[in-house]
Amino acid sequence: MHIAEIQLNQFKNFPELHLQFSPNINALVGKNGLGKTNVLDAVHYLGTLRSNYQSTHSQAINRQSDFFRIQGKFITEGVEDSIVCTLKRGSKKSLSRNQKEYTRLADHIGRFPVVMISPYDRDLILEGSEVRRKFMDSIISQSDSIYLNNLVRYTKVLKQRNTLLKYFAQNRTFDSLQLEIFDHELLQLGREIHNKRKTFHEQFRPVFLELYAFLAQGTDAVEIEYTSHLHDNQDDTYLQESLAKDRILQYTTKGIHKDDLRFTLDQVALKSTGSQGQQKTFLIALKLAQNKLISRLLNKTPILLLDDIFDKLDEHRVSRLISLVNDSHFGQIFISDTHPERMESLLQQLEGDSLLIDLEQEIMHPNNTQHYAEE
Repeated sequence: MHIAEIQLNQFKNFPELHLQFSPNINALVGKNGLGKTNVLDAVHYLGTLRSNYQSTHSQAINRQSDFFRIQGKFITEGVEDSIVCTLKRGSKKSLSRNQKEYTRLADHIGRFPVVMISPYDRDLILEGSEVRRKFMDSIISQSDSIYLNNLVRYTKVLKQRNTLLKYFAQNRTFDSLQLEIFDHELLQLGREIHNKRKTFHEQFRPVFLELYAFLAQGTDAVEIEYTSHLHDNQDDTYLQESLAKDRILQYTTKGIHKDDLRFTLDQVALKSTGSQGQQKTFLIALKLAQNKLISRLLNKTPILLLDDIFDKLDEHRVSRLISLVNDSHFGQIFISDTHPERMESLLQQLEGDSLLIDLEQEIMHPNNTQHYAEE
């Protein structure tokens, strides 16, 4: 599976842009501010229906417009699919496949999987547990629609329970029967979600450890631990046990919505130890493991987007990364860089067809790409 071309209208800094791609390796080069990251993000948007960078969809609309439109042509085993995503300010996004609009956007998730590695991945280390839960959930959901439905339902019921707790506190009343209705569903959904996350961790951890060892070529003792209130509560009593605290704080303090992934280096939290190079290597190994696991679960290789990956990595680790993605059949790859000469030299060393896309020249003179064919 690969994306053959993309057309952007009023997406971020592009009033209009049309690019064609190699099914193998594509390098976007040019100075900062041209929109290299935005091109990669548009590909990410077509696969995941969200930006890797903006928290709200409307932020992806060009400031001079009231809408954006992204159209991409995907090819899977010779079959073409035209995907069009549009968004108008103040409206919900619209998505169509081969001119037929989706009734449920969730049905698109996993059809054209995409994995992006970017500087923003540091949030996985530095920010709170919600970021790491989303990381888990995004991987599992792409291959398991039941999990995604359970997650959506759990979030809704949790919000209802929290609203009821606030109502009790504000009105100085309490009704255990009302609360039990939500508790019963949260416990059932929580157990199913927890089991899927445990399975994910068991599958993901060894893939990550292998990739990190290859990239680092050292003795770093890294680890990923899945933490959850449900690990030691097989009889589902945690909501009852935390009820007194929940009533005081007016929200649900225990459950799978507090799950986390604990990242460590030499048994110390990664965010408080290790060099920038070690942390970035950890993150790259995380995302490459995401790519490999999704490929295994879907029997479909995701598109891999490498945005500004050379920062904070020494030449040795960059070399290991490039050799890994080139030799391990990661599928279609996009790389962004500010140094055309570095990318040109790199592409000439790699196997397979590749394109060097000078974005400034493409904006001024479309179709000015350099093609490097496999010898």
